[in-house]
Amino acid sequence: MPPPIPFNRPHITGEELRFISEAVGKLQLSSNGEFTRLCQSWLENRLGSARVLLTHSCTAALELAALLAGIGPGDEVIMPSFTFVSTANAVVLRGGVPVFVDVRPDTLNLDEELIERAITPRTRAISVVHYAGVGANFEAIDAIARRHGLLVMEDAAQGFFASWRGRPLGTLGALGAVSFHETKNVICGEGGALIVNDPGLVERAETVWEKGTDRARFRRGEVDRYTWHDVGSSFAPSEILAAFLWAQLQASDSITRRRLAQWTAYHEAFDELESEGLVRRPVIPANAGHNGHLYYLLLPTPFARDEALKALAGRGIHAIFHYVPLHDSPGGIRYGRTAGEMAVTSDAAARLIRLPLHDALSDGEQARVIEAVHSFCTRPVVCAL
Repeated sequence: MPPPIPFNRPHITGEELRFISEAVGKLQLSSNGEFTRLCQSWLENRLGSARVLLTHSCTAALELAALLAGIGPGDEVIMPSFTFVSTANAVVLRGGVPVFVDVRPDTLNLDEELIERAITPRTRAISVVHYAGVGANFEAIDAIARRHGLLVMEDAAQGFFASWRGRPLGTLGALGAVSFHETKNVICGEGGALIVNDPGLVERAETVWEKGTDRARFRRGEVDRYTWHDVGSSFAPSEILAAFLWAQLQASDSITRRRLAQWTAYHEAFDELESEGLVRRPVIPANAGHNGHLYYLLLPTPFARDEALKALAGRGIHAIFHYVPLHDSPGGIRYGRTAGEMAVTSDAAARLIRLPLHDALSDGEQARVIEAVHSFCTRPVVCAL
């Protein structure tokens, strides 16, 4: 049997150790050193945001966003159930209540037509998740938020270098969060960033990020000492992670191009299967500029999905499912509430399969994956609708 094909393999540019060595040589390994500032400045210029603050994970960025949004006990935040647990945990940690709404059948993003019926006097914010780096319908969601005086937060964990109507994901709402986890396109092992788009939140964001102190102002010479002003925590990453990320950011355009080429190869290869009703491919709206983060297929039935995973594993191909919906998980039942039916979420979660997609995936390996999917999907009974 040929060598196995992993679902993910972290991409290394070759420059990471050089920058890490430089960080070690500067003898500042804690947070907010030169490499942190380089990364933040690069991201602010590239994204056009008011402020970007590196965090040790996207989870931390989401928690920081919930704190800045003023989420408190009993406050409700509308979000999809088809998302990672960090989206909901950020709200629960502030004493808030995640309110789960179904997703659209095309993009698997929050269904904007179901949001208003989920709003109550306790609703404080909407948390938008851009699934697979494909932008949600932001104009519609933002219009609802404005009508009801709600803040919009973006969980753009998968959306770095993706856009909606030409604007980078993560820069559309008041606050955004992106991930640099090793499974993402641009990585530093564990890492993330808070994107602050509302200028009125910048000063407090810096304070909360600096453990509740005005240390950022002290560094700029605006005060002669720093002290405790607000709640906060240790959100920033070490300089080691920032140095690693700096190498990745320099190569981010080429990384994205490679991911998009692999995504396109999959998409073209499965066109015929979709036309025959054997799979459903991802849907990319005209207004969305995606980043090739992940490639998924929806199989006709949950049984077909499970059998496909087994068949691919038998060929040494590591394909996986995605989220277990939060609304019917033990934590979701305990801490959140569900607004309306969740038929699309439950159905998609039971039929979705993700295929290997990473920079180290060779053309030959991708051809093996494509052939294996075709071989399985053309089997009678298993994939028949």
